[in-house]
Amino acid sequence: MNINLSDLTLDNIGLWPYPVKLGLVGVVFLMLTGLGYWLMVKPNFDEYARLKNQELGLRSDFELKQFQASNLMDYKYQLVLMQERFGKMLKQLPTKNEMPGILEDISKTGVASGLIFNLFAPMPEVVHDFYIELPIKIAVVGNYHQFAIFLSRIVQMSRIVTLHDLEIDRPTSDKTPSDKEKEIPGDKLTMKLTAKIYRYRTQ
Repeated sequence: MNINLSDLTLDNIGLWPYPVKLGLVGVVFLMLTGLGYWLMVKPNFDEYARLKNQELGLRSDFELKQFQASNLMDYKYQLVLMQERFGKMLKQLPTKNEMPGILEDISKTGVASGLIFNLFAPMPEVVHDFYIELPIKIAVVGNYHQFAIFLSRIVQMSRIVTLHDLEIDRPTSDKTPSDKEKEIPGDKLTMKLTAKIYRYRTQ
């Protein structure tokens, strides 16, 4: 049967051939299905995906908080230990008024170890976050045994003193007769280093 599409109008839709009606119903069904998916189903899928991601995030947060809660006592114990250690370290940091006494102690320690001081020069202070560092340039004359005694006593001081840039050499001979090196016996050596002492920064 020949079908003239120009004769098919909505006014005579009841007279349309069955295949055409079936095709029209299919097209309308597909359009309604697509529109329904776009307006109703797709937003639900998007919401489901969002909630799924939120669930994963909440699960991770829960597992982390559960782990932290189960280790809370350990964290508190570690915090107490850290506070105690920090307190002990602060006690080892002198106040500004105590710095001259520490400088004197270092000097006396060197003399008691049998060393001769060629240089003992405090340098400008270096300010850090919560402490202030005072470098001291030191040059002494002695032998290995005296150096070892001096360094071990410095390390054992009740205050924090660190040693840096240590150099041990034989005395130079290109000095004037008035220089101390001319009076140094042949078995003596010179040691140069930078000692750093620290004090708590109050401001």
